[in-house]
Amino acid sequence: MTNDTTSDEHLHQNENRQDVSPKDLVEALHTTFGKHNARAIHAKGLIFEGTFVPSKEAHELTKAPHLQNQESKVLVRFSDFTGIPNIADNDPDANPRGLGIKFILPDESTTDIVAASYNGFPVATSEEFKELLLAIATTPDKEKKGSPLDLFFESHPIAKTFLTTQKISASFASINYFGVNSFKFINNEDNSKFIRYQFISESGEQFLSTEEAKEESSEYLFTEIKERIKQGSIKFKLYAQIAEEGDKIEDPSIAWPDSRQRVLLGEITVTKLSKNTKEEDKSFAVNPGNIPEGIEIADPMLQLRAKSYPISVEERQ
Repeated sequence: MTNDTTSDEHLHQNENRQDVSPKDLVEALHTTFGKHNARAIHAKGLIFEGTFVPSKEAHELTKAPHLQNQESKVLVRFSDFTGIPNIADNDPDANPRGLGIKFILPDESTTDIVAASYNGFPVATSEEFKELLLAIATTPDKEKKGSPLDLFFESHPIAKTFLTTQKISASFASINYFGVNSFKFINNEDNSKFIRYQFISESGEQFLSTEEAKEESSEYLFTEIKERIKQGSIKFKLYAQIAEEGDKIEDPSIAWPDSRQRVLLGEITVTKLSKNTKEEDKSFAVNPGNIPEGIEIADPMLQLRAKSYPISVEERQ
């Protein structure tokens, strides 16, 4: 069952080569989106409550407690991209959409997952992510040839694809979400596999054309999801996509092929809107580094990103 396609030693070497600090990353986000006493990214969002029921197969992959044979409570936050709290839902920059989940076990211990509605990250490293953010910040006209962003795209075609091919979701509930960073799952026999998370909407994916999106209100996604939850629960199946030999464990910009095996980890049922007070929004935080025994971070970028989340949380208090 062992699938160590990238060694731990190699991952730690990559981590040590990073020259960007967690504070640098947060400041780059502020430079790009402004400082609003809010989340540095995915600032506009709504929190919901629900449950998670693990599958019978989940414990075969990992000994993580929320993936054994017990139900967990969950808090789920749907969000728009950027650090702008009042960004319009039909603004092209509001893509990709975000999904943050906090699992709360009966003993009150927690673990988190962060995902987005695009299978892949625009760049491979934290240094490149900072460069991309600063290129966006210094390019008022994204169509201008020779601009900082245009020059960045020349050497980073994956980033250009990421920023120019986003689909426009009709609902937070009718889109799939992807955890683009890699984790190592370890089971009770100490066998391991590298995985990435996928959240697949039970209702199927539904998108809007650019013209349709322009006709929608600036709050259309938030209005729709509030009305939808009144009519019934929203469900997602959580899968672990399993890496194979040669897959890029340490590079979130490279999506693994759809042909890779997926193991069902369980089902998330979103049941109601939370209170969403200013206090709840400020205090609610998900951190991909909040993981239990049986799961390890396997992506150097995520090591740094996990350290940047507390900085953003502190700034908005």
